[in-house]
Amino acid sequence: MDFDVIVIGSGPGGYVTAIRASQLGFKTAIIERELLGGICLNWGCIPTKALLKSAEVYEQLGHLGDYGLKVEGASFDFDAVVKRSRGVSTQLNAGVAFLMKKHKIEVIEGVAKLEKGAAAPKVVVALKAGGSRSLTAKHVILATGARARTLPAIGLVPDSERIWTYREALVPKAAPQSLLVIGSGAIGIEFASFYRALGSDVTVIESLPRILPVEDEEVSKAAQKAFEKRGLKFRVDATVKSLKATKTGVSLELDSAGKTETLSADVAIVAVGIVGNVEDMGLEALGVKIERTHVVTDGHGATGVPGFYAIGDVAGPPWLAHKASHEGVHCIENIAGLPSSNLTAPIPGCTYSTPQIASIGLTEALAKDKGIEVKVGRFPFRVNGKAIASGETEGFVKTVFDAKTGALIGAHMIGAEVTEMIQGYALAMTLEATEAELHATVYPHPTMSEAMHESALDAFGKVLHI
Repeated sequence: MDFDVIVIGSGPGGYVTAIRASQLGFKTAIIERELLGGICLNWGCIPTKALLKSAEVYEQLGHLGDYGLKVEGASFDFDAVVKRSRGVSTQLNAGVAFLMKKHKIEVIEGVAKLEKGAAAPKVVVALKAGGSRSLTAKHVILATGARARTLPAIGLVPDSERIWTYREALVPKAAPQSLLVIGSGAIGIEFASFYRALGSDVTVIESLPRILPVEDEEVSKAAQKAFEKRGLKFRVDATVKSLKATKTGVSLELDSAGKTETLSADVAIVAVGIVGNVEDMGLEALGVKIERTHVVTDGHGATGVPGFYAIGDVAGPPWLAHKASHEGVHCIENIAGLPSSNLTAPIPGCTYSTPQIASIGLTEALAKDKGIEVKVGRFPFRVNGKAIASGETEGFVKTVFDAKTGALIGAHMIGAEVTEMIQGYALAMTLEATEAELHATVYPHPTMSEAMHESALDAFGKVLHI
């Protein structure tokens, strides 16, 4: 037996799983076909946040007068903005390599294929350096992640010049003057927010009746209004019929309210979801069940084929880095026979646009659909002292409680730095807090987090500052 555990894929799910496996005493290897850190660190979560930070700072320069400050001649160097984001990824990539070395995890660069060995799972790796290597392990954990969905039938296929997925959108040669973003989920909205901040004329197209469709409806409506104030344009309830590159840009045929129209722009970004990376690994031959490009697992990451597991994006929604890490730790601890961490802990979601959006648990509508009687609280940042002092009065906090038990079952926020605040509600929900604990918690003053307290109070008729 070569290893106790082999992890395939080194994204936030894979490398964290490998670290925890090593901590538990397993002889561990990790196989990566491209870059340590996976899509999130190299082509997703991290570099997009670096770009968005540059855009946020640049946009704030246009509002310095609101703070009694002056600046002249502010501009941006697009190449430098992109270079900074790539540098951030490179730094963190090196950090993951250090962690692998520290925990004595063998890193194998290449493409893996799975086989059923005589006594244990077998992995054959086509090495980057050439040749191949055959390995056996007691446990093989698939953490291969996902990639952008493409729709070739209607032209939603990337090319480096005019039609982009997130990869191309991260490293363009220049900011386009005009941009069509197809899809209004977190990825589409973040890129729309970034390019609009740098002056691009941006139109977002969504086939459903509202943007950010997984968010609470009040948040979606408030977000669209806020984005439109910044100059973003939206076409909702609109279906893309075709997209094609032209000599000067892209041409998009749109069906809206039964009418067909054509939109044109310099570039289009395709952000219509993801598909799991399950191809060409021998999964079907092993008998691993796959549904809609995702590996089917039980509550502990097991696939049903002895010795094989899957965690993270390849194992299904929500497609979030922190969910992948959480699942990976749970999976390996369960393999080790430890009392497992709570796999059903609520998972927060964040969109790092301007304004930011963060949520956890059930929306008001979903709670009612489940037959839950709810109490709902709201509190706007426009009457929060810290928000007023900071000039960040846009947005609100909304909380959803089970009226019978007082349990917090959902929280939804839009405004400055709400992605940093949502963890407060995540902790409360994981600890099964009710309104009593949230009401009794002392929030520091002045902070924007006081709006979280007031929203919980409002749900039960106790709000203080409205």
